[in-house]
Amino acid sequence: MSRAGARAVVKPTPPELMEDFGDGLNYGTRLSNHPGYLTPIDRFFVRNHGATPVIDARTWQLRVDGSGVRRPVVFSYEQLWEMPLTSVVRAIQCAGNGRVFFAERFGREAEGTQWRTGALSTAEWTGVRLRELLERAGPTVYARDVMPEGLDELRFDRPMPLAKAMADDTIVALAMNGEVLPCDHGFPARVVVSGWVGTASVKWVGRIQVAAEELHSYWNTRDYVLAGPGYPRVGPAEGVPITVVPPMSVIELDWPAVIPSGARTIRGRAFSGADRVVRVAVQADDAAWRQARLLEPNIAGAWVRWEIDWLATPGEHGLRVRATDAQGNVQPDTVPWNDHGCLYNAVVAHPVRVW
Repeated sequence: MSRAGARAVVKPTPPELMEDFGDGLNYGTRLSNHPGYLTPIDRFFVRNHGATPVIDARTWQLRVDGSGVRRPVVFSYEQLWEMPLTSVVRAIQCAGNGRVFFAERFGREAEGTQWRTGALSTAEWTGVRLRELLERAGPTVYARDVMPEGLDELRFDRPMPLAKAMADDTIVALAMNGEVLPCDHGFPARVVVSGWVGTASVKWVGRIQVAAEELHSYWNTRDYVLAGPGYPRVGPAEGVPITVVPPMSVIELDWPAVIPSGARTIRGRAFSGADRVVRVAVQADDAAWRQARLLEPNIAGAWVRWEIDWLATPGEHGLRVRATDAQGNVQPDTVPWNDHGCLYNAVVAHPVRVW
């Protein structure tokens, strides 16, 4: 594990682009400095549980095995590049995005990195559909769960149902935004699981286990679960394992923001793991809610950019945003406490000082 404060990532993390949490592992995207639809690699947030491993692709292998396949199969890096490739534009959001709001709402911190809104980014991912690899191993009729395992120091692993692993947009990514996958984002290969919490998109993958039985790991029984008062235990998990990400919206301003008075265009982004975002409403202070303009592209599994005009008058203000997706999921006014501080997607007042 990284020593407190010691940098354990590879890419530069300048403060004008990334928010530094002081642990050397985790760096948030500064949305106030985010051009375009895709998140540039140098600004894509980093969520690590340990130091970024530096892996030699010449000796790296990806093994598919387990009780749910007819035969184990091993792929080299070169073999993956020779297989049919596909590209998907997808967002990845850490389950802890917004965790700091639990402290502000409940008066005590939930465990973990105190993310505000910067643990959410979108990229174009290019690689091989996971089902292509599974099919070469021959899933049996009894195959049930699939669990990628990383080559980081913790051997991070987290299962998903076979149906999710076989989806068109679940891929083993080799490239990001048209470039070879960087070390901090999973080189030589990572899994990208559309719509699910970021922890499902295992980085530095070295093994994919396919099982005829239900699989569990620390990361879906003890962590990345909704646990605490009001949440039931599910099987061996201490709470409800997190899968699909609920609607979330962010404003492309510093927190707190300081802007000049006058006619302004306020911009932001909204995301839901379940479907496309179809409405974004904005409220300034206690004024009526107004519908924001949604900009193209608006891709399911990724985010949509939005904007709204606002006449900013001198003083202290609070801007609130609420997103709704195509399945009718709406950002709530409040969310209940959970011990791990996950999935805080309630509407919050973004402080803005106008001079």
